[in-house]
Amino acid sequence: MSYNIEDTVRLNNLYDFYQNLLTDKQRQYFMYYFREDYSLSEIAEIMDVSRNAVHLQIKKITSYLESYEEKLKLFKKQETRQNIIDDIINHDDVSNKIKDKIKKIEKV
Repeated sequence: MSYNIEDTVRLNNLYDFYQNLLTDKQRQYFMYYFREDYSLSEIAEIMDVSRNAVHLQIKKITSYLESYEEKLKLFKKQETRQNIIDDIINHDDVSNKIKDKIKKIEKV
């Protein structure tokens, strides 16, 4: 099982939004695999389970994250907001005062 860079980035973004909907163990599996780049075998040893169990958990967790996004669309909404902000900031007709205020909003 391997994920390309785009999938990994997307899953990490989804995790940032939905991690509280996962169990503690699911968060551990996710962190080991996607953030700390442990192999399935290394995770299996740490969690004292089979390599196949880790594989199934990772698949289940990614499925949950995609399902949450499909229903709640928090990540998509964030991307949309960011695109609108970028358009406003890069538009020539917008005053610097407004651009500065928008940049402050981004930091919140």
